[in-house]
Amino acid sequence: MGLRVAIVGYGQTRFEWDAEKTREEMVFEAARKALEDAGIDREDVCTVISASTDFLDGRTISNCMLIGATGAYLKDESKAEEDGMLAALYALERLLSGTHEIALVTAHTVSWTFNPHQVSVYMLDPLFDRQNRYLYDISIAAIQAKLYMNRYDVSEEQIGMVSVKNFRNAAMNPFAYMKLPDITLDEILNSKVYAEPIRELTMAPVCDGACSVVLATEEKVREITDNPVWIEGVGNCADVYIRDRDLSRLNSLQVAARKAYKMAGVTDPYREIDVVELTERFAHQELMAYEALGLCREGKAKNLIEAGLTEIYGDIPVNPSGGAMAGDAICATGLLRLIEAAKQIRGEAGRYQIDGAEKAVAHAQWGLAAQKNVVFVLGGEV
Repeated sequence: MGLRVAIVGYGQTRFEWDAEKTREEMVFEAARKALEDAGIDREDVCTVISASTDFLDGRTISNCMLIGATGAYLKDESKAEEDGMLAALYALERLLSGTHEIALVTAHTVSWTFNPHQVSVYMLDPLFDRQNRYLYDISIAAIQAKLYMNRYDVSEEQIGMVSVKNFRNAAMNPFAYMKLPDITLDEILNSKVYAEPIRELTMAPVCDGACSVVLATEEKVREITDNPVWIEGVGNCADVYIRDRDLSRLNSLQVAARKAYKMAGVTDPYREIDVVELTERFAHQELMAYEALGLCREGKAKNLIEAGLTEIYGDIPVNPSGGAMAGDAICATGLLRLIEAAKQIRGEAGRYQIDGAEKAVAHAQWGLAAQKNVVFVLGGEV
C-alpha cells in the first residue's frame, strides 16, 4: 500500500451474558473509549463505519439507530453488514482512497435477545436447504468437523485441546466472558453434545458486547500517537455455497491469507508472525485455520496443538486472549481480534502479552462453516 494506515486507538465493553445495557449504551461506551485512547474528539473523525446485522438486531436499517451513539451525526456514515472486521476493511478502503483521514469503526451484538443459531438458517438456500429443519450453523459445522477429522485422522481429543488452551487463556483476559482456568480435557469431552462431534465446550459461547477501533492515515498518525499499529497487509475472500465446496478445508481463508501476506511481504508465516488472533467459532476451525494461514502443512495442525506450539509460551501463540471461545459477540468478534492483535503490538495485553510481539495476524470469519474470511497483518513502528 502506497498510503499507510494505522490503528491509533481502540476500546471495548466487557463481554458478558445479558448485559444490563442497551445496544446504544454499549456502542457509545466502546466508541468513547476508542476516541479517548486515540486522544481525539468526535469532531476529528471524518467517517464512521458500523457493523451489525438487521437479523440479529431485529430491526431494519439498524445502523440508523446508532448515529448518536457512534458520534456520526452530520458525518459521513455507513454500515458493513456482518462482522466488524469487514467494517474495518471498508474504513481502510475509504482512507486509502484519500477522501478521509480518520475513521471510527464500531461493531456490536446483543445475543441474549434472540437465538443466533436459529437465525443462521437464513443463510441457507430458501427453496430446499432452509426447509430441512436439521440444517443450521451447528449441524453444518458438525459435518465440516467430521469431514476434516476423517480426512486427516484428527481426534476429538486434539480438537478438545484447542478449547482447553483458549478457555485457560481467557482467564487472563479481564474483558472475557467465558473464563475457565482449571478446565480439563475430560470436562471438554464430556460436555453436552449438540451435533456430533460439536459439544457445548467446543463451540464459542454467544454473548453481548461492543468494540471500536480508530484508523488514521500516516499524516494524521504522526499528530496523534508515537505508538501506531500499522496495517501492513489485508486479504478478503468469500467461498461458494456450502453444497458446492470442500468443507474439509478453509479455502477462502487460505486465499485471503495469501493476499494479506503478499501485501505485507510475509513469505514464512510460522517464522515471521509473532502472534495470531483468529475467530474459531468451533474448536476444530482453529486447527483448520492453522493450515489455511500457512502455519503448518495440510493435515498437520494436530501436531501444533499437541506439541503446545500455539500456547502463549509456544513458537507461534494463537489466541492468547482466548479467541472467540472467550466470548462470541458475533458481529464484534472479528473486530475484537483486530484489537487484540493491536494490543500485542503495542505491548498492552497485560497478563497474556507475548514478549517481543512485532508482527501479528488478525482473522475474522462469517457464514456457514466459515464461508467468508478476512485477514489483517499488523506491525509496529519501523
